[in-house]
Amino acid sequence: MKEIHIAQMIQTKRKERRLTQDDIAEYIGVSKASVSKWETGQSYPDITFLPELAAFFNISIDELMGYQPQMSRDEIRKLYGHLAENFASRPFDEAHEECGKYIRKYYSCFPLLLQMSSLLVNHSMLAGSAEQTQKVLEEARGLAVRVRSESDDGELVKQAENIEALCLLSLGRPEEVLAVMGMSDMLVIPRETLLSKAYRMSGRGKEAKAVCQVGIYQYMLVLVTLLSTYQELCAGEQDVFEETGRRIVALENAFRLKELHPAILLRHYLSVAQGCMAFGNTDRAYEYLEQYAELVLHIDWPLKLHGDAWFDMVDDWLENMLVLGKEMPRDEKLVSKSLVEALSENPAFAALAGEARFQEIIRRLTGREQTGGVTWMR
Repeated sequence: MKEIHIAQMIQTKRKERRLTQDDIAEYIGVSKASVSKWETGQSYPDITFLPELAAFFNISIDELMGYQPQMSRDEIRKLYGHLAENFASRPFDEAHEECGKYIRKYYSCFPLLLQMSSLLVNHSMLAGSAEQTQKVLEEARGLAVRVRSESDDGELVKQAENIEALCLLSLGRPEEVLAVMGMSDMLVIPRETLLSKAYRMSGRGKEAKAVCQVGIYQYMLVLVTLLSTYQELCAGEQDVFEETGRRIVALENAFRLKELHPAILLRHYLSVAQGCMAFGNTDRAYEYLEQYAELVLHIDWPLKLHGDAWFDMVDDWLENMLVLGKEMPRDEKLVSKSLVEALSENPAFAALAGEARFQEIIRRLTGREQTGGVTWMR
């Protein structure tokens, strides 16, 4: 993370041009002693001198001050991890205040603002009250809107739109989501097909395969998520609900999702269990709730995104292209509680709350929560 280094910059630029402190002093109209103090950091030039100094060295004022209001990918990743840990271990107000300091300092670093928006969304429920949670979500939305409105990076803009939509949904404002996203650009044209062909025609077969793998990996996870969402929407149509579930299982088996990305299946198991409760099939609901608990208990926590023997080229992409790398966006201590609450506070399972079988599932999950080792689902 970059600070202001005007003293070092004045000295460096002066020496590059083989000038003396007297040369600068004469040009600006100050004493040599003043220039000496600037270079040693004992004092700063008056703000009215900055344009003249920048012109003298033929550089911008930002460059003169040694100020770069941007953070690197690695710096953002480390900062995100630090701030996420703060939310898990410190009072919310303290963690939130520290976030604000970095947001203000790097307000033109759009990759950072996007991650700060995501960070606030992922921890908004810790704010202490519904009113405070709404304020945090509005703050997160404001950051996403800034990125969407000001950034020239198309990928960042798309991600910002998604976060803004998530904030609006959490705030109970679905009509605004439709206004932001709409359906006019729903046609998906996979860039990976064109990129892989370009790499292949250029004689770069390995890169062509890697592009295809990354595309398949992403679209596969998106497809499972969409199917899970569609299954929830079809909870009142048992035949469609069950057929959608069978197709998710087919993908689960085809891509070995329990090993590749087990967390993405947790939502599916809950969705099916909820549907079974709606259809009056308690025994089958229990089967999926137990699968949910079994998966949580047997995942190698803390979970990280990764490839496998078939997806053998995605690990480098995950680590180098995603801002957070293979890490998940919430501290595992916080998510351990949410995994239990997904069952214990779910109104769909209220009728089971007093049953020993349900209480045993909660007990097993609670035991896992106390030992740690869980993660957030992207």
